[in-house]
Amino acid sequence: MDTTTNIIASRTTVFLFSSLLVISALHSHSIAADDTTSYKPAPLPYAENALEPVISAKTVNFHYEKHHKTYADKLSDLLKGTDLAGKKVEELIKLSAGQADKTALFNNAAQLWNHDFFWTSMKPNGGGVPTGKLANMIKESFGSFDECKKQFADTAVSQFGSGWAWLVLEGKSLKIIKTSNADTPIAHGQKPLLCIDVWEHAYYLDHQNRRKDFVSAFLDKLVNWDFASSQLGNK
Repeated sequence: MDTTTNIIASRTTVFLFSSLLVISALHSHSIAADDTTSYKPAPLPYAENALEPVISAKTVNFHYEKHHKTYADKLSDLLKGTDLAGKKVEELIKLSAGQADKTALFNNAAQLWNHDFFWTSMKPNGGGVPTGKLANMIKESFGSFDECKKQFADTAVSQFGSGWAWLVLEGKSLKIIKTSNADTPIAHGQKPLLCIDVWEHAYYLDHQNRRKDFVSAFLDKLVNWDFASSQLGNK
């Protein structure tokens, strides 16, 4: 093979290699762009068995892997190829709240957000009593911690059907509220501090129809008052 042939062969090889790099880069960019429209649950903040015996590893796995992740998958499918793809979940909730033509969007975005918040509202060896600013606000808003805890339990137990019970900040005061199905305080201008999921899948494998037992155990042994305090911020 003469010198000219060698040069041509070398240039051809460089061209082909460069072309492959360009194609690879474009493909990588395409994957990255698609990823921006894919919604995922936040990682669990503890091991699946960390909340036992109140909530079993089986319940956590079923709840997180089947229910929670399904909301994320459905939200991703709903937004694929739309101008809303990639927006933060909080934005999607506020954009779709109360709009009949966006019910599916609201339900899946809100349920994704609610579940993320629920997992962080608990911790292994939780319970106890709040301290500092939160403790003072609870006393101002409810008269005592015991009254706050009672109202939280009563509200969760009395929610008819599926839904949530919340400790929220509204203005300068704390309130205990309940929401049905996927509804969430952030759709109503309230700042959540804690929540408890009272959909049956949250407790039925462990407590059957004894929602009251589940709620009591949540407040006594799992509730994360440190997380609630952190949500107050500088307010």
